[in-house]
This record gives sequence, C-alpha cells and structure tokens, in this order.
Amino acid sequence: MTSAPFMRPPDPELAYEVGDIVEVYCDHDRGEERVRGWLRGIVVQTDSKMVAIQFRVNVYLTDGWMVPDHILWYPQTSPQVRKPKSKTIPVDEL
Repeated sequence: MTSAPFMRPPDPELAYEVGDIVEVYCDHDRGEERVRGWLRGIVVQTDSKMVAIQFRVNVYLTDGWMVPDHILWYPQTSPQVRKPKSKTIPVDEL
C-alpha cells in the first residue's frame, strides 16, 4: 500500500499507532448517565490524517446518535485526543 501524499510530514510526537491507549473527550455512558468527558479507548486504525478509537462503553456523536460499533474517528492532530494522564487503567473503561 502506498502512503498518502501530504504537505508536510506528520509530527512523530502526535502520531498514534494501532494498540495505543488514548483518552478522548466525547459523549459517553458512565453508569446510568450520559456524560461528556475524557474516556479511555484503544487505537484500532490509523493513517496519515485520521485515527480510529474503539471503546467498551456506548459513545455518541455530537448530534446525539449512539455509535453502534463504539468506534469514533478523529484527525491525528485533534485536541480531543491525548495520551493517558495516568498509567492506571480502570477495567470498566478499557
């Protein structure tokens, strides 16, 4: 597979790889409530521009629709995706 052309090379500090644990600021279920906040997920697909992150709990699009496969797509440079703040991972979130 050939790589996609780009105007400038991606920043290696921001590049995510399949299997990386990340935190995403999104709408999701916590207990019986729907909340907006940081949720841990795992990177399941990447390319030079986008990253796909899968979660174990229900996640929602900004217009309120639940995502049936629990996968959200974000640009590689999105401020809503970050490396985890702590090393401990709650079992129910990953």
